[in-house]
Amino acid sequence: MKNALFIIAKLSLVGCCIFFMPLFSSAQTRGKVEVVKDPLIDTLIARRPFLGKNLGGEAAASSNGYRLQIYFGSNRQAAYNAQAKFTEEYPETPTYITYIEPNFKVQVGDFRTRLEAQKLQSELKDMFSSFFIIPTKINPPKSEASND
Repeated sequence: MKNALFIIAKLSLVGCCIFFMPLFSSAQTRGKVEVVKDPLIDTLIARRPFLGKNLGGEAAASSNGYRLQIYFGSNRQAAYNAQAKFTEEYPETPTYITYIEPNFKVQVGDFRTRLEAQKLQSELKDMFSSFFIIPTKINPPKSEASND
């Protein structure tokens, strides 16, 4: 009987400790967070809206359009030759060479519609053996400011 009373007393003591434990313990304490950063970050954040704009004040954004791919292959000199050949005939049309290992791509023009690209494609039939129209991001032509 003495052992039974001792066990009950022990269990009630353990139950008391478990019940009152949350009152005495704290998992976290509130504190102060200090952010350490370079002051240039604030300057960059302030300049962010203006970083995508060119000197004329227009956004230098790209839009969806089409280009003619006049060369695709692994020979760098052939890619530059194709670019030079095209630039001789059409100096006002921009050309782009990209390299994605192991191939070079030569793309020409910034056309908003497929019809514009097809017009140039029909003119180039005698000049290049194989070429095709690629839907891609283009650099939109600069709008001319009118002085009215």
